[in-house]
Amino acid sequence: MPTDVSNPDDLRRQVGYACRVLAAHGAGDLIWGHVSARHPSGEGIWLKQAGWGLEEITPERVHHVSHDGEVLAGGGQRHVEYPIHTEILAARPDVGAVVHIHPRHSVALAASGQTLRPVSHEANLFGPDPVPRFTDTSDLIVTAELGKRLAEVLGSASAAFLVNHGVVCVGPDVATATVTAVLLERACEVQLLTLAAGGWPTWSDDAESEAKRLRIYSPAALQQAWDYLVRTLPPVPPSAAP
Repeated sequence: MPTDVSNPDDLRRQVGYACRVLAAHGAGDLIWGHVSARHPSGEGIWLKQAGWGLEEITPERVHHVSHDGEVLAGGGQRHVEYPIHTEILAARPDVGAVVHIHPRHSVALAASGQTLRPVSHEANLFGPDPVPRFTDTSDLIVTAELGKRLAEVLGSASAAFLVNHGVVCVGPDVATATVTAVLLERACEVQLLTLAAGGWPTWSDDAESEAKRLRIYSPAALQQAWDYLVRTLPPVPPSAAP
């Protein structure tokens, strides 16, 4: 079911689901990585709490954080990289959710300097322009200035590589941003496997890639993919249950 963006409880559930989906599909990185949703009040974001693994996130571990980083509700420790979320959302009124994770294949492909190519279906979601590359720093994005610069590099795209660091993916809602992140990691993995195999790699040209994107990755299909990912989630680890 689509998210009711006016319902804070629904958004907190969606952020919790998103974190667990990402953990189940290659984004687990101990306690690092985070997901946010624009708060329906217009003041700040619902953000995953720090100190927990993505697979441990329940609605109770999603808190309300202001644009300036103040925890307004929900308690818990705040991620220092909250400016990734607040500055992208400030710059992109079309965006309702932001994912920042450190998936291995995406990090490796970005560090190699290669452009993501439509070797597989998944990569067609991101063309025909190259996925933007943020190279100002590979350190944490802990200031508004760096967050604004990342938002500039992202531009109107749905994803960007933070080279030697991770990725950021966005969408109009939590479902789209999360599925985008899952597909980006899968696309990077297939490209790395293709290159490692040697031979003469091939990929779709721009026209075919655009046609495939429109045919395969409609908003309805992305929603169905999200529904599938949520249906097949493993349970929260018993030791992590609130």
